Amino acid sequence: MQKNDSRIPATVVTGFLGSGKTTLINRILREQHGRKLAVIVNEFGEISIDGQLVIHDEDAQLVEFNNGCLCCTVRGDLVDTLGRLQERAGTLDGILIETTGLADPAPVASTFFAADEVKSGIRLDAFVTVVDAVNLERNLEQSNEAVEQVAFSDIILINKMDLVTAERMAAVEARVRQLNPLAKIYHTANAEIDLAGILDVGAFDLVQKLEVDPAFLDDHAHEHDAAIGSFVLEEHRPIDINRLMIWMNDMAQRRGEDLYRTKGIFFANGFDDRLVFQSVRMLTTLRRDRPWQPDETQMSQFVVIGKHLDRNEFAAGLAGCVFR
Repeated sequence: MQKNDSRIPATVVTGFLGSGKTTLINRILREQHGRKLAVIVNEFGEISIDGQLVIHDEDAQLVEFNNGCLCCTVRGDLVDTLGRLQERAGTLDGILIETTGLADPAPVASTFFAADEVKSGIRLDAFVTVVDAVNLERNLEQSNEAVEQVAFSDIILINKMDLVTAERMAAVEARVRQLNPLAKIYHTANAEIDLAGILDVGAFDLVQKLEVDPAFLDDHAHEHDAAIGSFVLEEHRPIDINRLMIWMNDMAQRRGEDLYRTKGIFFANGFDDRLVFQSVRMLTTLRRDRPWQPDETQMSQFVVIGKHLDRNEFAAGLAGCVFR
């Protein structure tokens, strides 16, 4: 990065499904101390749960893409959006881009160099990859995108350190180092990190990337595994949250190998707040979010992502969790 480079710095946050990308984005928005940021959220699903969970800060502009993946079907939308944002040079301090958990990072990166309307006003500052310390090996085995995300990154957060032993963290770091010996590595819990280590750091090195992959800037088509899909379930009746937890814990245990990720906002009986349920393979979490607003439709929206999953099976399961 040149010291006098006045272009807007862009940080791309990648990581496999459930690694903690949205948690990191919210961490940045909570602690950014007056920086004016644009946040682009790309989600693998029909609706944007992550977009609803991103903190709506007065200094942040949120753009959501949930009609495809930035590495393939909506790259044109990304170019258009970045083209509009670069017009705000001098008034915008940075751009955060959260990719889907199934994104190939190279096509996203090439967007910053192949499109004239982007490279003139925006510089790619760093690829920050969030790694799930609990599920890293399984993710690498089942997804080439997970491998590419680690190998391509400039900065790696090995997240969920609070859920594994010190020995496990050492093994995870060794595996990450095999794939990427040059990246800066941090160990984190809940994506808590000093922002000076990930924002406006000038870590992306195009020459280095081309040395590793000379064809990196070529326009390669990216195809996702056709067996991996997502669907959304909606329910307007209140949910019995105890039934939901029993059902989903059972599903996670039985289908954990194929059930990559679930996330949802729930309208639950007996609660004035929205409840956020998430699962990553066999790990499930539930937390209060915020009160339902008077002008807000109280309903549950639940996104399921995985391999060879039956929508009807999950729809029947959710219907069985309706409060009676």
